[in-house]
This record gives sequence, C-alpha cells and structure tokens, in this order.
Amino acid sequence: MDRELLELYTDYLISSFSYTTATGLSKFMDGTISHDKITRFLSKSDYGSKDLWQVVKSKVRQIESEEGVLIFDDTIMEKPYTDENEIISWHFDHTKGLNIKGVNILNCLYYAQGISIPVAFEIICKDQSYRDPKDGHFRRRASITKNEHLRSILEVCAKNRLKYKYVLTDSWFCSKENMLYIKDDLSKEFIMAVKENRTVALSLEDKLKGNFVRIDSLRLEPNTTLLVYLKGVDFAVLLLKQVFTNKDGSEGVMYLVCSETSVSYDEITTIYQKRWKVEEFHKSIKSNTALGKSPTRTVRTQSNHFFASIYAFFKLEGIKIKHNLNHFAIKTKLYINALKASFEELQKLNECHASNFYLKCA
Repeated sequence: MDRELLELYTDYLISSFSYTTATGLSKFMDGTISHDKITRFLSKSDYGSKDLWQVVKSKVRQIESEEGVLIFDDTIMEKPYTDENEIISWHFDHTKGLNIKGVNILNCLYYAQGISIPVAFEIICKDQSYRDPKDGHFRRRASITKNEHLRSILEVCAKNRLKYKYVLTDSWFCSKENMLYIKDDLSKEFIMAVKENRTVALSLEDKLKGNFVRIDSLRLEPNTTLLVYLKGVDFAVLLLKQVFTNKDGSEGVMYLVCSETSVSYDEITTIYQKRWKVEEFHKSIKSNTALGKSPTRTVRTQSNHFFASIYAFFKLEGIKIKHNLNHFAIKTKLYINALKASFEELQKLNECHASNFYLKCA
C-alpha cells in the first residue's frame, strides 16, 4: 500500500464537501499529483480488514483494555445512480422497511477508554444469481451471510490478540451460532438484543423437557433480570426488558440477553449503551468522510474508496481526541475556514474586476 497516497486521499475525503474524484484531488493539488496516479492507487490492489488493522493497530494497542467492547452492526449507503454489481445491489433496510440500492457494510468497532476505532469490516458481496420462484426475475444473493462474516471477524480479532470482554450486537446478529461461538469458543461475553418472539425456558428442567415460551409472554418486572435458557443455547443467560419512549411519543420495548449471569440490570444496560457508538460511526462516515460520494465504477475501486472512508473516520477520531471536538464540529470548522478563504479570493477578484472596469471606461 502507498501510505503517502492513502494519507493524502483520506485527507481529501475529510476536507471535501462534494463528490470526491481523482480529477478533483489532482486539481486540488494543482496538478502535482496526476489523476492517473490516484486512479492507479484505487485500482491496483484490494484493501480490506487486514490492511485496516495494520494502519490502526498501533493506536489500538495504546488504548485497548480487558474491559473493552467489540460492537457489530451493518449499514447501507444508498447508491441509486450507480450501476449494479456484486457489492452495489439491492438490500432490505429494516429502518425504512423496503429494499434500497446501495452498498451494505458490516462493521466491527472497538470501543475503549472513550475512543472508537474501526478494526474490521466486510462489504456484503452478493456474488450469486438466482431466479426468484415468485416472479421469475433474476436476483442476487450472498454466498456468505453477515452472521458468518461476524464470526470470521471475531476469529481474526482473536488471532490479533485484541483485548475485550463483551461483544455487543442488535437482534439481527443474535443467532445461537454467534452466541455459542462467542461464549464457548472464544470465552468472551455478549450482550445482544433479541426479538420478542424468541423462545426461552425458565429453568434447566424446562429446557430438558422442551418447555419453551415466547419472551413477550413473560411478565418481566422493571429494572430486573431473569435467568433463562434460550432455545438451542446450552448455557443460561440473563434476560431483561427495556421500555423507552420513541421520538413520536410512542412506547418502545427492547429485550436484551447477557451471557454473564453475575451482573446487574444497571450494569448490563450501561454496557449495552456503548453500542450507540457504532451508530455515531455510521453517521460520521456517511456525512464526514464521503462514504457515498465517489463516482468509482468498478468493484475494486469502489471497495477501496469505502476502505479509505473508514480509515478517514479513524483519523477524525484522532483529531477529536486531540482538540476535544466531535466529528461534526471538526467538519464545520473546516467548512467555515474554506468559506473564509473563498470569500477572500472573491474580494480579490472583485477588486481586480473593478480596476479593469474603470480603466476601460477611462
């Protein structure tokens, strides 16, 4: 990897307020770097999680803690005007309740000592084509599921000897395979949201007899935990119910399960609250590091741009810690300074225009 070009390109992503192109960066550098060189950088090799780990590893080692958490979540960046391929495809967005065209990225964020660092990611690749039996149309699907990607990332984190205690996920990743892998294979703990229709046994005896009931049928008291056995999971977990008010004033309910059975309700909810950091991460890469603002057309150049956008977040996080400014405040500061420079240049042009105008009139 050309680290010098990576640093230049990611600085460009952070500084830009519009579409980011190789030609745009070349013009920004007054032609000192050709757009062909930037294009070659984006198209020469495939950059992925392994490369991301190499560029963030030294900082992770400085802040990592046995109490750190790994947060998993995926996000969809809409790309409605980009040609469809293996990574730019149609994905179901549960927040909107419909299929949208774009890229779907599974991210793994490490959070410790108040710092968020992306340590791994996987772009969901829909590499298989099939005929939908419902309408006969050809569609795409991924040969590797997001849950399989999650376990692969956890395996790599173990090989990298990353220190952490908990894995935090939403209900999409609460499969029994993930739970068993985290607890039994990795000897780590998890806190996961689970869907209300998940079934549990209220005792080991009930589990052995196959007596399971839906979670939403239980009368869970506020601020308490209940020891239960999830169907298909061979160890007990703590179950709790959180009730909250949505923005529209409606009441929302979320169920959490925790594999560590010696902790309290308050401890579980406090730890799980850290999962919000991945939402901040997704918002920042979309708004501040130009995740969806590249017109690249090939799978490799698109993937490498997404990699650079994620690395740019890491650089923003470093600036945030150093200057005590959040990512959006940093971006606003850059915008104001750019606006001032633009205004000053305009005044010079106006003065020059006025001088030439009076000379012509004379």
